[in-house]
Amino acid sequence: MYTKIIDKLPYAKPFLFVDELLDINQNGVTGVYTYAAELDFYKGHFKNNPITPGVILTETMAQIGVVCFGIYLVGDQFKETTKIALTSSDIEYLKPVYPNEKVTVISEKVYFRFGKLKCNVKMINSQNEIVCQGTIAGMII
Repeated sequence: MYTKIIDKLPYAKPFLFVDELLDINQNGVTGVYTYAAELDFYKGHFKNNPITPGVILTETMAQIGVVCFGIYLVGDQFKETTKIALTSSDIEYLKPVYPNEKVTVISEKVYFRFGKLKCNVKMINSQNEIVCQGTIAGMII
């Protein structure tokens, strides 16, 4: 079932930041992604000390924590013509994420009504440290 959700995502490599969903239910989702060292943004962010840009960390949390979760919540009503849009994010960045690092995203539903999904989302590194956290909301139309 989880791979069917990932297949419905409106993203493709190199802008797909979901490797696997580990758990999903009516209250939240957990998924993982590994940032391959070959990703283009590492070439210039930063010279000789590459780290993953915050905007990419936010996108990863949004793809797993809001879009995958929203597809699950909508269920069979999700069609190829369904539109998904980010409406707000408030993220605090605490630690860097380096090339080849695997992260886990954990999202918990705040509310889902009238097509708007708001979640508390956090990203954890392989040392079980929170690298960023906050709230993300989106619309599913």
